[in-house]
Amino acid sequence: MFHFLVMSGINFFSAENLELCLGYVLVFCNDSVHIELSTTPFCCWTSWHGQLVSLFYHFARKTVVFLAAFGMLLLYLNVLQFIMKDYNFCSFHSGLIHVACVCAGHNTSRDVITLVKSILFHRKNPLHFHFITDAVAHKILAPLFQSWLVPSLQVSFYDADNLKPEVAWVPNKHYSGIYGLMKLTLTKALPTDLAKVIVLDTDITFATDIAELWAVFRKFSGPQAIGLVENQSDWYLGNLWKNHKPWPALGRGFNTGVILLLLDRLRRIDWEQMWRLTAERELMSMLSTSLADQDIFNAVIKQNPFLVHQLPCFWNVQLSDHTRSEQCYTEVSDLKVIHWNSPKKLRVKNKHVEFFRNLYLTFLEYDGNLLRRELFGCPSQPSSESLRLQSALEELDEDDQCYEFRRERITVHRVHLYFLQYEYTPTEDDADVTLVAQLSMDRLQMLEAICKHWEGPISLALYMSDAEAQQFLRYGQASEVLKNRKNVGYHVVYKEGQFYPVNLLRNIALRHVNTPYVFLADVDFLPMYGLYSYLRKSITQLDMSHTKKALVVPAFETLRYRLSFPKSKAELLSMLDMGTLYTFRYHVWTKGHAPTNYAKWRTATTPYKVEWECDFEPYVVVRRDCPEYDQRFVGFGWNKVSHIIELDAQEYDLVILPNAFMIHMPHAPSFDISKFRSSSSYRYCLSMLKEEFHQDLSRKYGAAALKYLTAERNI
Repeated sequence: MFHFLVMSGINFFSAENLELCLGYVLVFCNDSVHIELSTTPFCCWTSWHGQLVSLFYHFARKTVVFLAAFGMLLLYLNVLQFIMKDYNFCSFHSGLIHVACVCAGHNTSRDVITLVKSILFHRKNPLHFHFITDAVAHKILAPLFQSWLVPSLQVSFYDADNLKPEVAWVPNKHYSGIYGLMKLTLTKALPTDLAKVIVLDTDITFATDIAELWAVFRKFSGPQAIGLVENQSDWYLGNLWKNHKPWPALGRGFNTGVILLLLDRLRRIDWEQMWRLTAERELMSMLSTSLADQDIFNAVIKQNPFLVHQLPCFWNVQLSDHTRSEQCYTEVSDLKVIHWNSPKKLRVKNKHVEFFRNLYLTFLEYDGNLLRRELFGCPSQPSSESLRLQSALEELDEDDQCYEFRRERITVHRVHLYFLQYEYTPTEDDADVTLVAQLSMDRLQMLEAICKHWEGPISLALYMSDAEAQQFLRYGQASEVLKNRKNVGYHVVYKEGQFYPVNLLRNIALRHVNTPYVFLADVDFLPMYGLYSYLRKSITQLDMSHTKKALVVPAFETLRYRLSFPKSKAELLSMLDMGTLYTFRYHVWTKGHAPTNYAKWRTATTPYKVEWECDFEPYVVVRRDCPEYDQRFVGFGWNKVSHIIELDAQEYDLVILPNAFMIHMPHAPSFDISKFRSSSSYRYCLSMLKEEFHQDLSRKYGAAALKYLTAERNI
């Protein structure tokens, strides 16, 4: 052996000979090379280096045979040359792993994120996700991945509507509906140059590096083109209940929650024609599928057993009610992939279910920001957004006293739109209005009350951690009030940084409004009963579609946690006179709402116009194409004031509504207002941001903007 090593020199180190050398195995997957010792893959050339140096030292010390040691040194040098010259282990091409999922609707769009987190947590390779989505899932997932900024990750979307004609003719009783059949179409849906792909259900959790599963492709032999784990229930044996007649299957059948597909082989044997003919034949007697695509895959394999490569059961440990999954593994450490393939999901019965549940919850509540890490030794081409962010960061001065404020402005937060089920039907009068607000976890209790006071559509941005988002999900699913409201869009913005990004949250809620008008409110306020219908009438009467108007809803407050909410303006005035209610912030920040002219409002019966004044920050109704909020203002201070200035600069008329009101409910001071009150540095930075805002305003609106700076300096 060693004589052969020395004599053959550099020509020896072909891929074929390396497979025979000293128990090392070269694993080829998607043109990438991995070295394996036992079952551990080494994905970067540094692992080759360490293993071979150790091996060289071992032989030199143990055998004291110079020829052997010299041969091993040649092996090391030539393998290193082989790697560096012919292969780039961590390039986006050679190490790229392709994963496909079918994803439709709000719930599945949430579930798939837990799957993605579990994959990203363990992975050491670049990934390319291929999502077959409906319009809802695409609207959610596209901005989510765009804002996630995960390095070495590509995402592609394919419209499920284009694939529906391929499978719509197949009757399906499974709860997944037509989307449960979409995996049959992947040879057509995915790019023709894509040779192989791992296909996953969204209720999967990975407990290992997905590269290990990808490496199984090399074990396919002959005509094998589909890798599957045997079904771990007795479903296809037909003995679960009397007269149970399942689709035909090979033995116990196979589960399609995890599939390895050699797409190029399937295309060569005309997979589309094969599954169609099989389905047509079986449907004549079965009438419909019970387990969606799984029934058809099994029927095809029954007729063509050569197609299947059986995967070890730990690649799909199935946790449905009738499975015998515990027979698949001896220790929970043996697990690779957990499949929650039961409508009961986490409530399924299994003796190790607590372990499985904890593993799932780990990724469910895991901070997704931590998955933005670079892959060591695997550089990738950064996205345009990453380059823009890096450039903006380099322009900041870290010695600047207000560095953290300026950095917050360019921070990219992960955004999960429409976190819960959302439905909206446009009104015929084209005067519909959405209440827009933002909140954090400590204001969650206001949601039910707001929904009771406002029957119209609502757009909310919620600032939460991953764990808090799951708390909110449980709260929303348990609340009878929230469950019955489908016209509320909940948009989760994940926490990052030390400040509360109030204006970013407002802008996200504003951007995802479906009505022509918006009521820009805060979550601490309860609108008067009937305000929704009153605003719609006012919008029409004041011809807002053809004029620039901002309708002001006068704000009041109570210091009582329990309030008998006034049902009319007359009741409100009575409570105002009795001291139960006050004009908003009259004792703390009178200027904020003084231009409303509450004295005039008491007797007003028609809308009246007011002029802008310094520090005016009313709550207004405007067209949804209004200016966005200035995101430089975070935490406490000037976040609404700056927006009203912008409206005035764009010549919006401020019109007070005579029969509208909203009441601020008491709550503990926010963390940001506490910092404002206690930190001179915080107040200094806010003044600097105000100065820069005025400068930008002057550049944007010219001399007309000088009045705002003058008013500010005259205070």
